[in-house]
Amino acid sequence: MTWILPEGASLSFEGLAEPVLIVRGLGSGSQGQVMEVQVAGERLALKWYFPACIARDPNLERRLGEAIRATAPSDSFLWPIALLRPTPGSQAQLRTRSGGFGYLMELRPREFAGAVEHVAGRLELSLRSVLLACLHLADAFHALHSKGLCYKDISLGNLFLEPGSGQILICDNDNVDVDGRDLGSVLGTPGFMAPEILMGRARPGAASDLHALAVLIFRLLTRHDPFRGQLELAIRCLDEPARRRLYGEDPVFIFDPLDHRNRPDPEHHAAALLTWPIYPAELQALFVQSFGPGLRDPARRALTGQWQRALARCLDQRQLCPGCGQENFRDGELVAPAAACWHCGSPLPPPLVLVVPQGEVVAAAGTTLHRHHFDPLHPPQGDAPLAELVAHPSDPAILGLRNRSGSVWRAVLNQGEALEISPGRSVNVAALAQVLTPEGPITPQRRCPPSPM
Repeated sequence: MTWILPEGASLSFEGLAEPVLIVRGLGSGSQGQVMEVQVAGERLALKWYFPACIARDPNLERRLGEAIRATAPSDSFLWPIALLRPTPGSQAQLRTRSGGFGYLMELRPREFAGAVEHVAGRLELSLRSVLLACLHLADAFHALHSKGLCYKDISLGNLFLEPGSGQILICDNDNVDVDGRDLGSVLGTPGFMAPEILMGRARPGAASDLHALAVLIFRLLTRHDPFRGQLELAIRCLDEPARRRLYGEDPVFIFDPLDHRNRPDPEHHAAALLTWPIYPAELQALFVQSFGPGLRDPARRALTGQWQRALARCLDQRQLCPGCGQENFRDGELVAPAAACWHCGSPLPPPLVLVVPQGEVVAAAGTTLHRHHFDPLHPPQGDAPLAELVAHPSDPAILGLRNRSGSVWRAVLNQGEALEISPGRSVNVAALAQVLTPEGPITPQRRCPPSPM
C-alpha cells in the first residue's frame, strides 16, 4: 500500500514545536489513512484524509476543530486531540498534490479487538463482558447526547472491545456534529441507518443515533441482524432496492410480537433463536419498543438511560449454572422458581442474593457492586466497582466478597462476631450476616421459592 505520509519520515506540522515521526501505516478506509506516529516520545495515531474526502465534506475541518475544543464526552471515545496541517517544508514529502490535513488521537491498545470479530464468532466473550460492553456503549452515547452532540454513523466497524473487561473504544469520531445542525455528508452505515434517514425523510441526528444504538446492542447480544429473517430469505438478490425494502420501506423486527412475517428461520438464523430467550423480558421489551413503534416514530425509541438501567439490572440477575458454569439471567422476581439452564438444561437452584439499598443482586463470581446500587441518583455504570464477588481459588463453589473501595468495611458474621474488611481483602459470603460500608449495607440472603400449600 502507498501511504500519503511516508513511513519513517520525520515531518513538521503547523503549531507543533517538534516534528512527527511516521512510524508505520495501520490501515486505510474510505475517508483516509491511519498511521502510527511518535510525537515528543509519545506514540499516537494520526488519521490523514484523502483529497476526495475533503472535497466532498467542506465542513470537516470546522467540525474537527469544534470537537477538539469541546473534548471527549467520555473515555470511551478515541477523540481528536489536535488538528495537523503540514508546513511548506514537509509538504514536498507528502505523496499528494494538495497539502490536506489530519488529526491526532490516542493509539488504540492492542488488547481491543473489533466488534465485527465478536459478531462473526471469531472472538470469545462471556455474556457478562458483552453486556458490560453494551452498558459502556449506552453510557458513551448518553454522555455524547448530553453535550448536545450526535454521532451519525455508529456501526460495528467503529467499535472495539476489550474481551476480559467489556471496556469499549469508539473510533472515527470525525462525523460527530451538533445535534440538529447538518454540516456533514455522512448519512450512516447500511443496516444501522434509521428508516427515516434511509428513505430521505430526515437527516442524521440524536434520534437516528438511538436507532443505530439499538441495532448495535442487539447485534452484540445476539450476533444477528434484527431485520434479517424470513423476509430476507425470500429476496433473491440483496441489492440496493432490496435493502431499502428490508430496512426502510417495510422493516419488520424478527421478534415483533404482533407481526410474525419476519421470524428467524431455524436453519439460517439459529444464533438469533438461541440467544434471544437468554435475556430478561425487561431488556427484550426495549428492542420491541425501538424496532416496533420506534421504527415509525423516532420519539418512541428507547433512550440511552433506559438501556443503561435495563442492562445494569440484567447484570444484577446473572446466575451461574452449577452443572455447566454457563451464565443465566433470572427473569422477574428472584423468589420465583427459575427455568432450567438454557445451555445444559440443569435446574437452577434458589440464588443467594446481596440485598443493597437499591435492590438485590444475585451472588455470582465476577459480579460487581457499584455506586448506583447504593445511590438512587447515580447513573448505572460498569466500571469503578466498590465490591466484587470472587470464587475461592481451590473451591469455586465458595464465594468471597472483596472490598474494591478505598474505605474499611465493618462486617458482622452469622455468629455475631464483628470484623473489619480492609480494601483489597475478601470475606466468605456464606459467613456474613451483614456488611456495613460508607455507601450503605450489604446483606446476603438466600432466596427460596415459597412452599406449596
